[in-house]
Amino acid sequence: MGATARSRNPAVTLQTWVLVVSVALMAVKLLAWHITGSNTILGDALESVVNIVAGAFALYSLVLTAKPRDREHPYGHGKVEFISAGLEGGLVIMAGVLIIWRSAHSMAHAQGPSELGAGIGLTALTGSVNLVMGLLLKKRAREIHSITMEASGTHLLSDAWSTAAMVVGLAIIAITDILWLDAVFAIVFALIIIHSGAQVLRRAVAGIMDEADLDLAARVIAILQEHRKPQWVDVHNFRMIQYGPVLHIDCHVTLPWYYSLEQAHEEIAFMERLVNERCQREVELFIHMDPCLPSSCAICALEVCPQRKAPHGRTIDWHLGTVLQNAKHSEGDAEMNAPV
Repeated sequence: MGATARSRNPAVTLQTWVLVVSVALMAVKLLAWHITGSNTILGDALESVVNIVAGAFALYSLVLTAKPRDREHPYGHGKVEFISAGLEGGLVIMAGVLIIWRSAHSMAHAQGPSELGAGIGLTALTGSVNLVMGLLLKKRAREIHSITMEASGTHLLSDAWSTAAMVVGLAIIAITDILWLDAVFAIVFALIIIHSGAQVLRRAVAGIMDEADLDLAARVIAILQEHRKPQWVDVHNFRMIQYGPVLHIDCHVTLPWYYSLEQAHEEIAFMERLVNERCQREVELFIHMDPCLPSSCAICALEVCPQRKAPHGRTIDWHLGTVLQNAKHSEGDAEMNAPV
């Protein structure tokens, strides 16, 4: 087993426990529904079924992501995390639709819950457990930059908060004895989880389509700007995609044209070490080295340059407005590209 797989074992273990606990919680919720006949509790139980299916696939995706790269998967197996998150988002939406259908049916047939005391107690217990598991998953997701665990944690936290709201609703029904409120609360609960599922699905699709994470790109660019060397004349055509926890960055870096291959390699290797250390995650950089041109002299801050053709005029700051362009810069570009 490679180093990457070993480092992700704690995540796999945590996801395994989450799956086991989710099965137990589903049994508790089904018991609460059997006792009360509440559509609101049934909705919560249906979401637990989603938790189990999505949790199983999330566990599989974490195991697969931990596998080392191979000939067929030169960028690793991290993309499966987006598929896992997409599946979870879709299942959450499906559960919400089923809850709405069941609630509308109950309203049409004037059905209501009973024995709400026991149901409220059991439901509150499951919500508390989901809260703890969701917080643990979100914490771990931030540590290993896993969209799968983040999606699972977000789902469990939304489940916990909606369960809290649901308990309040059930208590109101128990106090007022207005039984049709059960269906109303269930529909509101369903709309909340549909919204949550849509957000998870949206991010998964964005990852599969390699949509740029501009906030993350801006942080990486800021690191390069902060530690910029005078011989790093220009950065452009900056692109970034994510495969699981690993970031892959492509960009062009303009260096003095007279640098030897060894000198140029040293500069690029330094940039790669810098980004990896400052980002505190694995970043793979594919940097194309461009030689400077006479028009580059005006934006080059290198003080001692035996080949300078023009005096240094101004330095173009690196930010999203400048480095995403697929062209070398000149002095005139500095005024046209304000930070974004």
